[in-house]
Amino acid sequence: MQCARFSAGDCHSCEWLSLAYSEQIKKKQHSLLALLPEDYAFDKLAPVESQQAQFRNKAKMVVSGSVEKPVLGLKTREGVAVDLCECPLYPDSFTPIFPILKTFIARAGLVPYDIERRRGELKFILLTESRSNGTMMLRFVLRSEKKLEQLRKALPWLQEKLPQLAVISVNIQPVHMAILEGEKEIILTEKTFLDESFNKIPLHIRPRGFFQTNPVVASSLYATAGRWVRELNISHLWDMFCGSGGFGLHCADKLTQLTGIEISPEAIECARLSAYELGLEHVEFQALDSTGYALANELVPELVLVNPPRRGISEALCGYLNKMKPRFILYSSCNAQTMVKDIQQLSHYRIDRVQLFDMFPHTAHYEVLTLLVLQDS
Repeated sequence: MQCARFSAGDCHSCEWLSLAYSEQIKKKQHSLLALLPEDYAFDKLAPVESQQAQFRNKAKMVVSGSVEKPVLGLKTREGVAVDLCECPLYPDSFTPIFPILKTFIARAGLVPYDIERRRGELKFILLTESRSNGTMMLRFVLRSEKKLEQLRKALPWLQEKLPQLAVISVNIQPVHMAILEGEKEIILTEKTFLDESFNKIPLHIRPRGFFQTNPVVASSLYATAGRWVRELNISHLWDMFCGSGGFGLHCADKLTQLTGIEISPEAIECARLSAYELGLEHVEFQALDSTGYALANELVPELVLVNPPRRGISEALCGYLNKMKPRFILYSSCNAQTMVKDIQQLSHYRIDRVQLFDMFPHTAHYEVLTLLVLQDS
């Protein structure tokens, strides 16, 4: 993949772009296997590769420049604004969107936030696309509600120009720090979530909900998890840190008893809707802390699926799993180092199989799926 901004030294997000893609995959697989124990055998499956360009479904753009000539992209450490509207990671469908957004910023009088002077209102623009139907979600991250009415009044023009914008919202982030979003979200459209579909499983994306940014590889990850679980012939599972339900819904059928736990109420709302659309009757999604839920339950499922943030699962949850001993643990991780640390604490389990999913090409990051099996006492 060629990138003018990388070649010019303006953007370093794709830190491995100078490496051939085949070499990137080799380095990631070597990094993963070097972390795993060598004292017993397990299946080391071939990595799932990504498209090298146009694989992202989301653009996160810092807004800088002036209200008349906004720049969408990033700011360097030296404070230089870099336009990333032609970033090769974005799909072609994003290309005509950005010029219209720049015009809208001027029409609505959304002054870009100046970090040094602590002036202005518009901090970020976040654009997400559904690959299943081409609709989009647009979020404006503002410092305050000061320009909210101006934005509302200008909105009909934007909606006429970009009818694919199914969801438009404003997020209020008042803190003078490099924090992407705040707690308050104001939905400006009748529709409140974006509809997506992976492997014929309906999924929904809320403005503040987490969703994978590489839909092709994410779809493969979910499908693989579903296939592995079905091979185990189980009827009862927990999906911890379940988000909008992608993993659990791929693993369940009409008879499966599935409990999904996620701290975010918005994500749980989406998961419940997906389960309803699939006609699953033995599914329960709850907005709770995953560790707290597990520790408070004595009923042990056959399989526990965990998909934690980068810090991994807690020591308390590892202790619970060791004590209660579900037959299987399916661990999906975006940080292999914390995953391996957790597996070392899960002393009653052995690794059955591992597979790398290249969710983040041109970087050192990747996703990994690991099946753990309870060892005979």
